[in-house]
Amino acid sequence: MTPDARLFFSSQGHARAYAHLTYGLAQREGFVVITGEVGTGKTTLIERLCSELDAASFTIARIATTQVGGDDLLRLTADAFGVPSDGSKAAVLRGLTELLRASAVPGGRRHLLIVDEAQALPHAALEELRMLSNVTGGHVAPLQTMLIGQPQLRRLLASPDLDQLRQRVLASYHLAGLSRDETQGYIEHRMRAVGWDGRPSWEDEAFNVVHRYSDGIPRRINRLCSRVLLGAALDETDVLTAAMVEATALELEEDLGVGVPAENDSWDLSDDRGGREHDRLEEIAARLDTLESLVHRRERVFSRLMDLLSDGGGRRR
Repeated sequence: MTPDARLFFSSQGHARAYAHLTYGLAQREGFVVITGEVGTGKTTLIERLCSELDAASFTIARIATTQVGGDDLLRLTADAFGVPSDGSKAAVLRGLTELLRASAVPGGRRHLLIVDEAQALPHAALEELRMLSNVTGGHVAPLQTMLIGQPQLRRLLASPDLDQLRQRVLASYHLAGLSRDETQGYIEHRMRAVGWDGRPSWEDEAFNVVHRYSDGIPRRINRLCSRVLLGAALDETDVLTAAMVEATALELEEDLGVGVPAENDSWDLSDDRGGREHDRLEEIAARLDTLESLVHRRERVFSRLMDLLSDGGGRRR
């Protein structure tokens, strides 16, 4: 769940997003915008970028708390860059301006502001960021800003009130989920990074099931595969099958209440026509079979886990 630049996987989409980031930095001014659904790897992308920037050349400020007004965002930016954030707004703005202009010299440090979850910013806060981008010295723009957020950020920036900010956006990219083949490559990459030598092995169809349930979203893949590996370890199996992934995915959905009928929801068959009643009954039977399978699997896993814990406790004693 924690982004780790060491495990970065360069899918086609992530490689293009990274290229947009580096292109934007090369322009040495303006805004770069990266959007994507929750869990697509936006923060990991930024982690990788920051790990590769020269610490002697860049001062990087990152802000993740974005449900704030314009004045508060200005103070958060000042604090992140080491400028006193107390006092009046004018004093804070003056301190930021002096810092940026002092660095706007040949060989001076560049300042990079990264705002995560930027879709939650109000217009007033975005306007403050635009005003900061106007600070120059010696025909050099010492500040660049990266806005990272969910798809709503694109709609936010399309507002007619933000036309001046849009004109300062040098690069923009929307990060989508991985393809089926990229999903397999991502899983194998993550496992090899921590010492995987091919055991346990994956059935090809298992990758299809992972992609179907995760939509290629890396965080969903991580969560599902972690549970699959845990179950396989407890069951002491060396082959990860499509059936195992399917059962684990359904178990996760049940745990999180995804797709579970409401408490008062009932199966009303009175309006079925032309064989629909038969189809619904088959669907109910299939659900019951799945639930029974999940219960039996959980009992086996729980029993195995208790055995392992008991053995471990005996060794500790």
